Amino acid sequence: METMKALCALLLLTGISSNALCEKLITLHTREGVEQRFLLLTPESPRASVILFAGGNGVLGLSSFFGSPTIRRYKNNFLVRTRKRFVKQGLQVAVIDAPSDRQGKRGMLDGFRSSRDHVEDIDHVIRYLKERWNLPIWLVGTSRGTESAANLAIHSKEGIDGLVLTSSMSRPNRAGTAVTEMALEKIDVPTLIVAHSDDECPKTPPEGAHEISRRLTRSPKVEVRMFSGGDRPQSKPCGGRSYHGFLGLEEEVVRSISRFILSN
Repeated sequence: METMKALCALLLLTGISSNALCEKLITLHTREGVEQRFLLLTPESPRASVILFAGGNGVLGLSSFFGSPTIRRYKNNFLVRTRKRFVKQGLQVAVIDAPSDRQGKRGMLDGFRSSRDHVEDIDHVIRYLKERWNLPIWLVGTSRGTESAANLAIHSKEGIDGLVLTSSMSRPNRAGTAVTEMALEKIDVPTLIVAHSDDECPKTPPEGAHEISRRLTRSPKVEVRMFSGGDRPQSKPCGGRSYHGFLGLEEEVVRSISRFILSN
């Protein structure tokens, strides 16, 4: 096991693909008859754990083929495609899929991200990580994934150490609950809010980052980091390969998030 961890770390540093060694597909039994899957990536000496919530309907379609995990959907999502960059910063990474009872077309839309069932599922993930590694737990969401991360920060019974929201859902929408509609005053952990000044997704305007920050009255530390520039969009405004998904700024944004996590 230690040899595998060392080889994994070496491959990550050299940029060589290391899926088979570094990524593990974990399946937990959560609610009755329900399984929660997530990808787990662990560097040799992790300093904190981050639980990543992709946007959209959240159905990544995780599976395993001869022990090598595969992702069927949302490969271009900002957090999904940068997961190994977080590992290079010394963070253990858990990438969340929709639970087994939400693998249909609508996935985690229609209010599931703000539901008690979602909290119960992810609390099992948090407990799994805490039982195996004595590390701080941070929740990181992007786009609709910020609904999950913020809701967990408010309602988790397992306790977390910090929260990061990127391209936050700050406008009311029929498919979920905007972060600005949640009881943000109950969040009492350090929180970083990341946005792109040119984000054109209608439900995640950059000014929403400041609106959220003003509501975090109990958080001991709140920062808003606004990025600009990057590569020209290669997807629709709400897609991952656009300003909304920090295209061309991946390394800079991940380093910024990681520094905030490791310094708090």
